[in-house]
Amino acid sequence: MNPSETPSSPINSAKSRLTEEQKKRNHIESEKKRREAIRNGFDRLSTIVPGMQGQARSEAIVLAATVDHMRAMLKQKEQIYAAAMAKGWSTEQFNRYYQVAEQEARALE
Repeated sequence: MNPSETPSSPINSAKSRLTEEQKKRNHIESEKKRREAIRNGFDRLSTIVPGMQGQARSEAIVLAATVDHMRAMLKQKEQIYAAAMAKGWSTEQFNRYYQVAEQEARALE
């Protein structure tokens, strides 16, 4: 028999110490923390995505605006990349420059 399956095992003793009410409270608390983390994430997105500041927060609206913003940012990056290549930059030069610019932008948040 596996030692963890015996009734006197510390693992089973620890599990059996929680009452159903305690398990329920733990579950409710875990769910509350999970919902709060999601809410904080949406609040953070709404401060980063242009046009979302001061808006009534709807997850669907925040997600749609985030997708639109990311598409616009990717298109802008492609345009900047094309301009850099037209000026004779290497991909490596562009990537280094772009990384520095991203780090500086993050520092402003």
